[in-house]
Amino acid sequence: MDDHDIVEHINQLAAEEQRLEEAHVGEGLSEDELKRKRELEIALDKSWDVLRQRRAKRHAGQDPDAAQERSTGTVEGYLQ
Repeated sequence: MDDHDIVEHINQLAAEEQRLEEAHVGEGLSEDELKRKRELEIALDKSWDVLRQRRAKRHAGQDPDAAQERSTGTVEGYLQ
């Protein structure tokens, strides 16, 4: 997957998350919908992490294809 593909994937995930939220304005999400929203959030975080890795490797003169998806615990444990 190249940078363009990753950005497209991010856009698709974000659009799904937005549709989910907009479909339930003023009311709560069901348990399944909350689970899906969390899955989308994690997938987005992981995708952004891979994209950042690729950009950093490219900037350092390394192969961006060497970037790898990290575990959920690692990506979700980053301090903001």
